Amino acid sequence: MPATQNRRMVAVILLIPLVVMVALWAFAWPAARLAPRDLPVAIAGSAPAADRLQQQLEQRDGAFEVHRYASEDEARHAIENRSVYGAIVASPRGARLLTASAASPAVAQLLREAITAQAPDGARTQVTDVVAAPDTDPRGSVLGASFLPLAIAGVLSGSAVTLLRLRGGRAALTLIGVAVTAGLGATALTADWLGVITGNWWAEAGTLGLTVLAIGGTVAGLAALVGPPGIGAGAVLMVLLGNPFSGVTSAPELLPGPVGAIGRLMPPGAGGSLLRSVAFFDGSGAAAPLLTLVLWAAVGLGAVLIGGRRRTRPPVVPPARTREPALAG
Repeated sequence: MPATQNRRMVAVILLIPLVVMVALWAFAWPAARLAPRDLPVAIAGSAPAADRLQQQLEQRDGAFEVHRYASEDEARHAIENRSVYGAIVASPRGARLLTASAASPAVAQLLREAITAQAPDGARTQVTDVVAAPDTDPRGSVLGASFLPLAIAGVLSGSAVTLLRLRGGRAALTLIGVAVTAGLGATALTADWLGVITGNWWAEAGTLGLTVLAIGGTVAGLAALVGPPGIGAGAVLMVLLGNPFSGVTSAPELLPGPVGAIGRLMPPGAGGSLLRSVAFFDGSGAAAPLLTLVLWAAVGLGAVLIGGRRRTRPPVVPPARTREPALAG
């Protein structure tokens, strides 16, 4: 018994600091390396001035993905469709900047600083916010902070159905019920009370609920297939990796290396992108994140149903062999 206690003590001493270090790396490293990486921006206007602006942007190798448009109206349309984060309109009198702080306040600020730095001394750059963030959340901090509680809610729902030994259809219905309730409650708080999202109420509730369902289904599905350790694996995947890699507080194109691409394919990142689309852009750019969430939810619920059927199936007992009566001699 003392040897067992000693091993447990050593495990606690080593594992908890390790988890803290992983969490610190996952949250702090992307935030400390924010910079534009193939950030989609547009240039519109007269050819000579636009060419000069494009050359200036392309000098920052790999920072911007430049899209050219013939007119300011086309550039505005691209911003409203979420094809680009902003646009520079070139003219003989100077450059004007179009931003969309609703897509990412961090990117809007970055573009404003970049264009101001390139402007001639004493020249002022006119900035127009085409799709502005709401006055109640101009920096997007409230919207960004909303997804960690959603991730926790999903992990808790997946853990609850596992620890309460709910199986199959009951587990799936419980996960769906939690997602619906959480989506309605979260939308009531963020839209009605705080006023930080301003689009279609039911679309926003569906987005938040589907995000919780995708996370909860994944956690419960892993637990149904591999047992209780699946809860820990799902929590690490969604909270320690999915949330800081989501880019909700900045933008996926500002995160280092493959982190932004990975975050887009996980429920927190897909949920954040889908919420911005339905809340501020009338659903533009919603197809890819919606498909991502649906796939996560479907695979997770499918694993829950398969795992529940496998565990509740009664064991097959071979029929007893009957002994034939001995023949009378």
